[in-house]
Amino acid sequence: MTTSPSDSSPVLGDYNKDNKRRVLLKLSGEMFGGGAVGLDVQVLTRVSAEIKAAVNQGVQVAIVVGGGNFFRGVELQNAGMDRARADYMGMLGTVINAVALQDFLEHAGVPSRVQTAINMAQIAEPYIPLRSIRHLEKGRVVIFGAGAGMPYFSTDTVSAQRALELRCDEILVGKNGVDGVYTADPNKDPSAKKLDFLTYQDALAKGLRVVDAAAFSMCMDNNMNMRIFGMGEEGAVTRALLGEKIGTVVSTTPLEQDNS
Repeated sequence: MTTSPSDSSPVLGDYNKDNKRRVLLKLSGEMFGGGAVGLDVQVLTRVSAEIKAAVNQGVQVAIVVGGGNFFRGVELQNAGMDRARADYMGMLGTVINAVALQDFLEHAGVPSRVQTAINMAQIAEPYIPLRSIRHLEKGRVVIFGAGAGMPYFSTDTVSAQRALELRCDEILVGKNGVDGVYTADPNKDPSAKKLDFLTYQDALAKGLRVVDAAAFSMCMDNNMNMRIFGMGEEGAVTRALLGEKIGTVVSTTPLEQDNS
């Protein structure tokens, strides 16, 4: 059976037929807790409102959440726990955050879906890339929990993988306590200079730990830009989602030469 050029049926591989801006937002567990254990209602309310503002302007938003406000696998391992079990506990923490964010988004009037890499049929859909894309095309926010569903994978690495598979335009990494990448720790070195642009090669060579090296490498190999920005300023999430110049852009090739 053949179809005419005017046939509106989806074409295999047509991942963003509407040509709308599609981004992957990485939110740390620390953001959910406001720097403490548990959930910070005020922070969740603010972030949900800022996501809504971007969605209302047509941005397609997928979100990967961390779980550090409940469990951190590496810290539990350092305390003597088996690393794989510790990582699975961390994955459960991300699911708690994903369900919480979904609830706050729904209360703000933003339709959303939670998808997990571990089967939890009563509370979330399984992660199916084409289903995720369909949700995004319908204006729904898709929230990914349970990391990669396997131990030894950070949520930074999962963010890179999801962004590539969903054909996102950019990865946005929200940080607490810092508004981008600096030449040194700005909390310890007053002379530290913020970088507007950075290549993945430089980030890896300098051992910058603002994002996991595996995530940097995956983005570098696949030419996916990453924007690292601070969550502290009100409206920062909306600005990042809309593509405004905020934070630090990390790319495969130099964008500008003004970091000297």
